[in-house]
Amino acid sequence: MPTYTLQSTVTVELDIRKSRFIGIVMPVADRDAAMAVLEQLRAEHPAATHVCWALLAGGQSGMSDDGEPSGTAGRPMLEVLRHHDLDGVLAAVIRYYGGIKLGAGGLVRAYTDAVASAMQTAERVERIAYTEFAIEVDYADETRVRHWLDQQGYALAGSEYGMKARLMMRLPASAEAGAREQLRNVTHGRGVFDDPEVP
Repeated sequence: MPTYTLQSTVTVELDIRKSRFIGIVMPVADRDAAMAVLEQLRAEHPAATHVCWALLAGGQSGMSDDGEPSGTAGRPMLEVLRHHDLDGVLAAVIRYYGGIKLGAGGLVRAYTDAVASAMQTAERVERIAYTEFAIEVDYADETRVRHWLDQQGYALAGSEYGMKARLMMRLPASAEAGAREQLRNVTHGRGVFDDPEVP
């Protein structure tokens, strides 16, 4: 099943019983990047009562109620992200308290609505895992490999020249096995992969 990330950052603002909720959803590379964004948000909103967040990033996922009653902010926000099959996405909600208590149910709804509203206009893009590998070829085969890369629409990530030409390529991980097989054919078995233990 495919997973998705977001094309760009989306921000919405909701006023719920005099409290101001700023909902933000954005693509992030990993947990470190998310933590850096949260520090920046806290610096930009020093008067905010809470900066709650939820992160879906593979094994680095997490959430925080940031002082709201346990389970009323981070978890509901995380559930919205999960509902959209997302990965590599941070949701943050900045709350300015307006003086009227919302109660646990009201808080869950408010934080859920802030993230869900941002997701309504967010553009999902399929998250494709990429891989890189290198092949060493005789100079006579370099042109063939470059031509094959162009035909396939794959990127040449780098090249080095010594006794042989070493070409580093970047392509979707799901296409790697087929690409290696095709490159063996293109070079008539003369191409040598950097990592021969991988078939």
